[in-house]
Amino acid sequence: MKSTMRARRSRLLYIGCLLLSSTAGAEPQYSPGIDERYPTNLYWGDTHLHSRNSPDAYSIGNMNLSQADAYRFAMGQELRAHNGMRVRLKRPLDFLVVSDHSEYLGGYYRFTLQDNLVVNTEVGKHWQAALDSGNPLGMLLSFADSINSPGSVPVFPKEVQLEIWKEVAQTSDEYNQPGRFTALTGYEWTAMKDGNNLHRVVILADGAEKSAQLAPFTGQESVDARDLWRWLEAYEAATGGQAMAIPHNANLSNGAQFPSVTPDGDPLTLSYAQLSSRWEPIYEVTQVKGDSESHPTLSPDDEFAAFENWDQTNISYVDSPPKEAWMLEHEYARGILKLGLRFESDLGVNPYKFGLIGSTDGHNTFTTPEEDNYWGKFPDSQPGTARLTSRMASQLWLNWQTVASGYAAVWAHENTRKEIFAALKRREVYATTGSRILVRMFAGWEYSDDLPYRPDAVRIAYKGGVPMGADLSAAVEGTAPRIYVAASKDPIGANLDRIQIVKGWQKADGSLAEQVYDVAWSGDREIDPQSGKLPAVGSTVDVESATYLNTIGEAHLATLWTDPDFDPSERAFYYARVIEIPRPRWTTYDAVRFGVHPPEGAPLTIQDRAYTSPIWYTP
Repeated sequence: MKSTMRARRSRLLYIGCLLLSSTAGAEPQYSPGIDERYPTNLYWGDTHLHSRNSPDAYSIGNMNLSQADAYRFAMGQELRAHNGMRVRLKRPLDFLVVSDHSEYLGGYYRFTLQDNLVVNTEVGKHWQAALDSGNPLGMLLSFADSINSPGSVPVFPKEVQLEIWKEVAQTSDEYNQPGRFTALTGYEWTAMKDGNNLHRVVILADGAEKSAQLAPFTGQESVDARDLWRWLEAYEAATGGQAMAIPHNANLSNGAQFPSVTPDGDPLTLSYAQLSSRWEPIYEVTQVKGDSESHPTLSPDDEFAAFENWDQTNISYVDSPPKEAWMLEHEYARGILKLGLRFESDLGVNPYKFGLIGSTDGHNTFTTPEEDNYWGKFPDSQPGTARLTSRMASQLWLNWQTVASGYAAVWAHENTRKEIFAALKRREVYATTGSRILVRMFAGWEYSDDLPYRPDAVRIAYKGGVPMGADLSAAVEGTAPRIYVAASKDPIGANLDRIQIVKGWQKADGSLAEQVYDVAWSGDREIDPQSGKLPAVGSTVDVESATYLNTIGEAHLATLWTDPDFDPSERAFYYARVIEIPRPRWTTYDAVRFGVHPPEGAPLTIQDRAYTSPIWYTP
């Protein structure tokens, strides 16, 4: 009897549910998130990291940490470093590109293991002959020789490259966990010309079934970026996949990374501009070998321009010609972005219309861009009593000069290859120099004054304007761009000093100009009417104990700013720079931990920062 009654109740409940569902369509939708299509998630990653598969990393001591180790470390696992110390991230990454050099990819490690795939090649025999003659340096220098003087030493045949590359792609697939951790497949095209750094990181959006079909393109084949772009086009045509290239920070290129002429010495053409814009949507603006956002020579009125600049040489260092002033605007993001406006005016296409990200360029398999957990970027720049006074194995730079930077921050729908890659392509990304500062930036013509105070500000900003990395459509007559920017501190980091808007534009006479505006800041400071400058935020850093206090600055800053100098006939771009209060630099943490004195000239404090991708306005 009881079971019969239960059955009747179940049937009645079922019928009731059917009746409710049949009338539900007549009611208005309730859940406000149903039809939203904008990205709401922020993901943190590194698009430029090397393992033992890179010949330079292997030759300077990274002989045992693999591509798989890089993924495990990025996901939060503890590893044993080359110096025997245990190392782990405070916070795991969301995505990673292990971008080992495509030239001799995996070759040194496999040769050491006497892998027949390598030792039986002409390259392997060349290396063995160098060892047999008591010249191990000849083997190690073959990597540099192969990219500085293509054809001077043997290189791997394509079938060997492809076999090694398949394993790289499959390892990437193995560690890719959609929704939890994204392992994007990539490599570094290591082009050098006259000692100038022309390197690009190549990222493929696809799994091994596509990404492993073609062997990587190498600097041993060509140092002309146009040939790399043709390879990217061939990859997409052959596989149906997607690809892009990310130029290195250009400060070691002596002006050659973002040139005004082609590699043949001819003026840039429309074709060149189209290819550059198509295949290189973002730029690595900060990393271990210096910060490349701005430079005091280019921006003498910008008190924050002198930040971790490496500006003396190209990447060859020893034989580098002196850095000349004209080179700088082709090496620092703000100057390059301004040049892009001029080329767009002349050619009809902006070849240098890129978003901004940071990455590490670490060669020891670890991504550690934060000052208080900086593991160095090379095996010989790991923590130790001698790190502050020693040079890297290459003898090029003092270890204290290396920079902890940086992170690639990505606004995406979800943590998958498809969505991370799509966000990079549309440039809805930004760079930080090591802090996890949260930043949103939008531009529109008719945002209301209350936008910064609304809890649904992001939804309104998307509906009424465009996000970082996008283009602002033609001006509404009688209006100027209204830029909404909001930033929050790293949850376990330093408070914020200020938000600035950096504007670059082309005047009616064709000349290029820039201006940095302080738009939101902490405390009750006021802009000096004489200098136009906002006073410094101050400092709470105690260098003797490597500590600081968050008693100054703000946890959150937001504002709606209108360009006071807008001319609707002038091309322009805008990006936000968010600056933290001072805190100890990694050199100060080292000095305290190891009880040593920091060397003369080594910075003791740092104001980490974020750089958003620009928003462009075209008349």
